[in-house]
Amino acid sequence: MTGELREGDVLNRVLVIAHRGASAYEPENTLRSIKRALNLGADMVEIDVRTTKDGHIVVIHDATVDRTTNGRGYVKDMTLEELKKLDAGLGERIPTLQEVISLVKGRVGLVIEIKVPGIEEKVLKIVNENKLHDDVLITSFYHPILLRVKSLNAKVRTGIIIASRPVRPAQLALDARSNAIFPKYTYLDLEMVEEAHKHSLTVYPWTVDDPGEARLLIEMGIDGIVTNKPDILRQRALTD
Repeated sequence: MTGELREGDVLNRVLVIAHRGASAYEPENTLRSIKRALNLGADMVEIDVRTTKDGHIVVIHDATVDRTTNGRGYVKDMTLEELKKLDAGLGERIPTLQEVISLVKGRVGLVIEIKVPGIEEKVLKIVNENKLHDDVLITSFYHPILLRVKSLNAKVRTGIIIASRPVRPAQLALDARSNAIFPKYTYLDLEMVEEAHKHSLTVYPWTVDDPGEARLLIEMGIDGIVTNKPDILRQRALTD
């Protein structure tokens, strides 16, 4: 491995974004998973948010609770009280966005993926109340969500998630007024990275758990890496 990619340099240059916390090791999107990510040295934590029946912003990826808890049903059809009774793994409860912010504030940055439209204002209200503007990045697959976020607060950084290889990915991000692109790593190439950087966009590929793959992406000049294993940059394949 070339000198410029020694372990210390990599850790300093590339942000580690813990996908749903340290979800390779702990139940995803739980406080336990996020605490593990902090202990493993993550620079940022990525979470997913939805709304409950009674209007609370909670941290869960799927539209239903079926996969990640011992319950069944749609998140939007359940109250916060009902959701809090469910086991999200190892006795963990589904956290609220506020609970996550209280845990990470002043320690690491937070990437918030908004899963559904219509909750942008509530999410930003919580961000504003916690004075978290400089330490948050809001992402989505959906352009209208990102445009709505920017219309509410132009200073909040946003990122568009890309699950394919568009002809002009940088232009997609610019059209959505985004500051970053989050491409699926299997579609990422040097051309995409260089084009993004040309337009002052940061590049954070997802979801990379193999140290060898991480090494190749780092050599392309990415700005950060989204991973279920926040200790990935310490693993052997990056320092050989």
